[in-house]
Amino acid sequence: MNHRFLYLTVVFLLFFTTANAQKLSRAERRARMDSVLSARYFHTPYDTNYVVRPDGRITLKVRLNQTGNTFHAKGTVNDINSKADLSTSHKTTVSIGASYRGISAALAINPAKLSGAYKDYEFNLNYYSSSISIDFSYQRSESLTGDIRRDDNWSRLESGDVTLKVVNLAGYYTFNHQCFSFPAAFTQSYIQRQSAGSWLVGVSYQGGSIKTNDELKARNPNAPDVSIDVGHLGIGGGYGYNWVLGKRWLLHFSMLPTVVVYNRNKFTVNDELKKAKHMRFNMIFNERVAIVRNFSSRYFAGATLVMNNSIFDDNVVVVNQNKWRARAFFGLRL
Repeated sequence: MNHRFLYLTVVFLLFFTTANAQKLSRAERRARMDSVLSARYFHTPYDTNYVVRPDGRITLKVRLNQTGNTFHAKGTVNDINSKADLSTSHKTTVSIGASYRGISAALAINPAKLSGAYKDYEFNLNYYSSSISIDFSYQRSESLTGDIRRDDNWSRLESGDVTLKVVNLAGYYTFNHQCFSFPAAFTQSYIQRQSAGSWLVGVSYQGGSIKTNDELKARNPNAPDVSIDVGHLGIGGGYGYNWVLGKRWLLHFSMLPTVVVYNRNKFTVNDELKKAKHMRFNMIFNERVAIVRNFSSRYFAGATLVMNNSIFDDNVVVVNQNKWRARAFFGLRL
């Protein structure tokens, strides 16, 4: 009986010891994995005298976003002076996002879209790394409205009269990426500790189309069928700077003007195709502005503005497009 009891005791101790060893092994593996993620997260391509990672592993952020697009055109064709000032409806969204060691996910809600008041479609993608940054947007809109003047005659373009499709793309390369950080200003995944700037080089593209809809013909039977297709590719360089004020404030400004090296422009009226003349002056400008306030190591807030502006001049008509996105945010690091 004593031998049997001793045997059961030994078996129980061996099982208990093995189970604890397995649990300890799993805990060690989790700790080791967390250590590897921490090493990768805090190992940055920046000079840590200028740019560092925040201490918190998790970042929670609430953002209010608004975007818009305006078009201005003027010129003289067949001794008729024309001018158009048009704009799309503004899109406003509220988003909630979370980031864990640089990996982020967000959910955006457009109240006007849910209520049916906003029927346009828009997609924005922004990527900011230490050396390369990309801004991309696609917009499909039937809300383009505004005034059109021909000599002394004014007319009104109503929502639904035309369909606008437009793509904007800007890509940057940052030369001084060891000291100057775009993410510190626009994603807050880094913290700029000292003021620094950098020369930039990049490319820009703007393309799309504007076409009249059946609603315009129904409202004005004499209105022509118009289709405009454009595409412009530009190359250029610029400069960006991060000002650090009092270790709490970060002010950012950057500009990248590009000269268009390729353009594709077609103009169709009532099935008659006309290719636009080569542009005399054609440029695309990309600007960014940001302000960030770090209240403490945990709390921060700020606002950003990203703009894509273009000027097209073919000796007859001058066209200016302005696409912008404004954002206000509040964040918490854990």
